[in-house]
Amino acid sequence: MKHYLKHIIHFFIILVLITKINAQDLHFSQYYNAPLLVNPANTGFNPEYDYRIGGNYRNQWANVGGNPYKTMSLWGDAKLFNERFETGWMGIGGAILNDVAGSGSLTSTKAFANVAYHQLLSDNSLLSVGVGLGYVQKSIDISKLSFDDQWNGKFFDVNVNPNEPFVYSATHYYDFNAGINYAWFASDNVYLNAGLSVMHINHPHEGFFAPSFNDQLARRYTGFLNASIKIQNLWIINPNIYVSKVRSAVETVVGFNANRNLSGDGTQQLVLGLYYRNSDALIPVIGFELNDTKITFNYDATISSLGTYNGTQGAYEVSIVKNGLYIGKNKSAKSLKCQPPRF
Repeated sequence: MKHYLKHIIHFFIILVLITKINAQDLHFSQYYNAPLLVNPANTGFNPEYDYRIGGNYRNQWANVGGNPYKTMSLWGDAKLFNERFETGWMGIGGAILNDVAGSGSLTSTKAFANVAYHQLLSDNSLLSVGVGLGYVQKSIDISKLSFDDQWNGKFFDVNVNPNEPFVYSATHYYDFNAGINYAWFASDNVYLNAGLSVMHINHPHEGFFAPSFNDQLARRYTGFLNASIKIQNLWIINPNIYVSKVRSAVETVVGFNANRNLSGDGTQQLVLGLYYRNSDALIPVIGFELNDTKITFNYDATISSLGTYNGTQGAYEVSIVKNGLYIGKNKSAKSLKCQPPRF
């Protein structure tokens, strides 16, 4: 066990050293329950099951300006050719993501499809590569916005021309993403998984003004490291770290989940966790898993200066993930190529 812990510590140190702590745009705090949104190579990476479906909802900054930011997603993926390919399998999946933000009702809707391939490198290691193509629509209600030219000294006069160079109130673009993962199934009790992804490879334009260099989306680089450590048949500890970088902005989330075996056979599990987002929030997590369906809730308690304005009430999230097997397939009879720790 000491040998495995040494590997885990080294992985974490390397990933932390390549990042700096800054700020980042909105993402799900439960990134581990939105795998397709993090890395296309996660598509179909579900060794114990044939498919999974999930949903996420986030409500953020309800106490700031009275216009909470709401983010919702639905996603699903499945394995293909698991019985046909002796040393690998393919994964396909897709997701729909919707975000509504602020008093101008800035709305973003994204639909994307992913495909990935998972190849065994040995009896206990797996390499995955994936790509994704998304279609994004964005819109804003300009009539709900106020600008400095409309201030008459007493109030904002909506009848005054704001002299802003809006060309569109809606825009759309295609978005190309790619990623790679590596998994090491060290033993029945220890598992490691690390991945890197690049989003916005094609630098799409997303502005509401005339297209220019300034409204091109910069590439977003994301890295993550997960570990699962089984302690007897009572706990599975999952320390993990997520790092996302856009230009000079870096978001880092580090923490752990712990699954407690309540039923002896793992069909009922309590989920507890605690995370920290750099210079922003502490994130306690609680959940419950029953018969391959997991419901998880977290609360982002703001610890930055924004806490003065939102009463530390940063956000809350809820996620639901359902794992399953194809019709007519018995769980005990399914073909497993590598397996993380389980009860």
